[in-house]
Amino acid sequence: MMETTLPTHADDLTLGVLNKVICAETPDARLSDFSVVASHVWGDGNASSAGRIIIRPVYVHADASLPDHLVLKVARAAPEEPNKPLAIAGAGGALYENEVAVYRRLRPATFLEAPMTLGGAYDPSSNALLLVMEDLRDRDATFASVTVPTSLERMRSILDQLAVLHARYWQSAELTAGLSWMEKHTSGRLHQQFNNPAVVPRFIADQVEREQFKKEMVERLGTSPDGLFRRFQSVQRHQTGLPQTVCHGDTHIGNTYILPGEKAGLLDWQLASQGFCIHDVSYVIATGLSVEQRRTSERELLAYYREQLIANGCKEPPASEELWREYRMAIVWGLYIGWLTTPVVNYGWEVSVLAHLRLTTAYEDLETSRLVDELDA
Repeated sequence: MMETTLPTHADDLTLGVLNKVICAETPDARLSDFSVVASHVWGDGNASSAGRIIIRPVYVHADASLPDHLVLKVARAAPEEPNKPLAIAGAGGALYENEVAVYRRLRPATFLEAPMTLGGAYDPSSNALLLVMEDLRDRDATFASVTVPTSLERMRSILDQLAVLHARYWQSAELTAGLSWMEKHTSGRLHQQFNNPAVVPRFIADQVEREQFKKEMVERLGTSPDGLFRRFQSVQRHQTGLPQTVCHGDTHIGNTYILPGEKAGLLDWQLASQGFCIHDVSYVIATGLSVEQRRTSERELLAYYREQLIANGCKEPPASEELWREYRMAIVWGLYIGWLTTPVVNYGWEVSVLAHLRLTTAYEDLETSRLVDELDA
């Protein structure tokens, strides 16, 4: 438990709190001072499940390897109560606890393109977090979005990173040893929240009822929130029986970035878990490409991803047709949990509608309902 009160707003930041979190993991990065450059809180269209504060640090010991700017990820708070963490679609602090654990224990930046993290803390008594990370803009990163076209070259670069992650932990003994703390798709705090009808499913049903565009997109699919909930559960149960690895968990295109030279990176590890690889692959392809790009290139991209799994040491990758079938079924997670659960205020109207459009169209094109229903036939 973190005894120091963790901030949710720029006005709450203190040198003492920052140094306590940073020095627990990166003592050479102790600060002597800092200044706030920018702050993005929930409700301004630039923050989803957490707020972000950008600071310019002054280090006690100058070191060229330390970031010029830091991004502080803090608990999402209601604008009218900036000091009180706000529950996220019923999932509460499970998202925060998981992300802090991933950055501190999995340490993705040590083997993938991911943000360098100087420290992190989660307080279960308040459901608050503080993650201290490099500001990727100092490396000239650009951040992907459904509103900006993603080239096939960039998509392949994202798949390169996913293949490194998945191959590294493919059926690894680490999953039941050093990584036994990690969430799984069918157990853990996040699973409980996503599957408890009174929590996330109720929130999604309310979102569909309140937002007319969500309601009509679900109706167009000839289903309902309850129908999607059942299919989501079926796919999760089914894929637990397939080869397991570590998944990023939330690979919508907005959680990726591109560095000069077209090298991709992965952001926002709140939903990282043990699961089947296609969970990540289907979500990034379906959200990252235009409808026409996806229709034309998705099978080619799946073949490329499989090749990269092999190149990174995966000795028994799924057969191509198995990957294709699992890819088609996995779309239900991205639609149901990924975006029907996401309020428009998180990303704004255009991003929300485009993401829903891409996912519902993929769900139709790929006959996801039929394939999933066959699992339980």
